[in-house]
Amino acid sequence: MRKLAIAVVIVFAAVALGAYCNRVRTPPVVDRNGDAVEGSVASLEEVRLGGWDQYILVRGHSPSNPILLFLHGGSGMPMMYLAHVFGRELERDFLVVHWDQRGAGKSYDPPPPIETMNVEQFLSDAHELVLLLRQRYGGEKIYLAGHSWGSYLGMIFASRYPDLLHAYIGIGQVVDEERAAVLADAWLTEQARQRGDEDALRELQELGAAVREKYLFKFGGELYLHTSWMPFLITGLFSPEYSLRDAMNVGKGSSFSSRHMELNALSGPLIDEIAQIEVPVYFFTGRHDYVTPFELIEVYNERLQAPAKRIVWFDESAHFPFFEEPGRFADEMKRVLAGH
Repeated sequence: MRKLAIAVVIVFAAVALGAYCNRVRTPPVVDRNGDAVEGSVASLEEVRLGGWDQYILVRGHSPSNPILLFLHGGSGMPMMYLAHVFGRELERDFLVVHWDQRGAGKSYDPPPPIETMNVEQFLSDAHELVLLLRQRYGGEKIYLAGHSWGSYLGMIFASRYPDLLHAYIGIGQVVDEERAAVLADAWLTEQARQRGDEDALRELQELGAAVREKYLFKFGGELYLHTSWMPFLITGLFSPEYSLRDAMNVGKGSSFSSRHMELNALSGPLIDEIAQIEVPVYFFTGRHDYVTPFELIEVYNERLQAPAKRIVWFDESAHFPFFEEPGRFADEMKRVLAGH
């Protein structure tokens, strides 16, 4: 075990050194033979949104592909540093856009003014970005996908600006955080009992929310087949778009955002505040997700009024189906595209 630990440290050190020594960039878009795709888009740049510089990554086989904008989770937890794992197949059919929101990942340093860390500002930034993308690449509408926290922003955005969207895709859809916490805690307690894990039972009873995420990982409610953040760390270290400094800022940005985010757009949970939406809605849902428990997504899907709506189940996933089942995720996104 000691030799294995030393080997892991050496690998991490080598990757970190490479990140420092190599220029951060996004690689060319290539076909299945590894040849560069003529006329493709591979852009990593800062854009000014709401008076603050923020990073976007735009990749696709053609600038005429329909735009797919991802709103990442957190708040403050970017997807861009994972994009090289699940995004390449999507780039064949979409112009894929990842945006590190203010205070997150590559957009963390320096931290934005605390007074701008509120939902209304983020929605305004998102609206400005969508208009920028339309102006640059054409098209009247885009596809919008939100993960976790991003699904909270995404549902509000879709309800306000349906004329800008072909469809909305909620991944690990936020529905009602208070009810989600109750369901998660009940599930974790039952898992601990079934496994005879007395330490987990004691910590869950004594510390509650402070150890919720720890046991969501341990019992497969956050990542189904992994028990820690380690897969994200390893994947992020190999991101061509992230330097070591950017990678270190992921945790800093998440902490900063969670401390300062003001929820000023709605007075209650989504399930009570947004009961109707004027665009097709797809809920991409992990069967084992207890961060945003799938039971609540079923309830919301039943209540929500929309031109079309569907739950897409990922049987080998918890809260991160795009990361846990990237091939299936790409296939299902193609089906969404085919439907419009």
